[in-house]
Amino acid sequence: MKTRFRSPRGTAAVVAGLAFASALAAPAAVAEAVTLPHFENGFGLTVVQQPAWVDESDGRRTFTFSVSSDQVPTPTLLPGQIAGQHLIMVTLPDGYDDAAATRYPVLYNLHGNPDRPNTIPNLEITEKSTKKAPLITVAPNGVRSWYSNWVNPGAVGPQNWENFHLGQLIPLIDANMKTIGSKEGRAIVGHSMGGFGAFHYAEHRPDLFSYVGALSGGLDLLSQEIRAAVIGTSVDSSAGVPTVGADAIFGPPIWPFDGIWNAQSPAQHVSSLRGMGVALYTGNGGNLLDNPIQAVFENRARETALVTAANLNAAGIPYYFADYGDGSTWAPGCTGKHAQQPCLQADMDHFVPLIMGRLQHP
Repeated sequence: MKTRFRSPRGTAAVVAGLAFASALAAPAAVAEAVTLPHFENGFGLTVVQQPAWVDESDGRRTFTFSVSSDQVPTPTLLPGQIAGQHLIMVTLPDGYDDAAATRYPVLYNLHGNPDRPNTIPNLEITEKSTKKAPLITVAPNGVRSWYSNWVNPGAVGPQNWENFHLGQLIPLIDANMKTIGSKEGRAIVGHSMGGFGAFHYAEHRPDLFSYVGALSGGLDLLSQEIRAAVIGTSVDSSAGVPTVGADAIFGPPIWPFDGIWNAQSPAQHVSSLRGMGVALYTGNGGNLLDNPIQAVFENRARETALVTAANLNAAGIPYYFADYGDGSTWAPGCTGKHAQQPCLQADMDHFVPLIMGRLQHP
């Protein structure tokens, strides 16, 4: 595995994160009872389902609630999703009390495609990686959004996902939960399409986040392979129904009509991340004959991470890069594939202490 550090400042953040990780390794205290919050409407969002625990036996750390949004009134749907609704999954720190004065930082965790925020792997990864951290984690619905305001949504209607997540969901969370509602108390991370979204959001709104991370993110829209992936998620019914046009999200993907693709590519627009913590995680796909589709996806995602790292170097922006190859030295069961739970668990197990070395927290 190759790990790369840039500048003493980046190293200091890692050292602080490792100190926090050591604290997490201490014996756990008995968890206090956790209060389930109640959400009020606001910021263009209507709460259509109040918080409910995912599992009464899970220690009452994770709940889901649902909203409708005037920015994305009709999201496309994966199996089990409800028309017109956005499910949000929230994982609380032990001892969270909605009536107490203690406030916590928030990590926004963006899923890939085809995926949903509340799948069992996403739940397990989040709960394990944040088990002893004084941290709220929010995983919003993203379907095939590419976490962007679409330019040609067509018959599905407005798909202003960036407006929904940054302009509506973040203030709703801050208004209804005990958060540290400032940049110093907020980080963002995502897997695959979600890694694109995390960098996209952090670059557009550096005033909102102190740390950004991508787990096998598709970060380079100048790559024809990533463009093919975006188009694939648009036209493939397994990524959501109804399907949409190839130009729905970023417009036509071919020169000279591809200006929006170029303008929205995170890999080429890293300058606004200056002063923010930055982390990249990727394998190389490992054995390309073993699960070749996931192997190729990861191999190509790695190339976009390398382009992003080169641009961060050129801009003099410090970052952490876990380039763990076939995964054999990263985590048991990780073979460097794209959507492999042991790899993603190890990524998040590393990322959470990293951000806690920078975020304000109790």
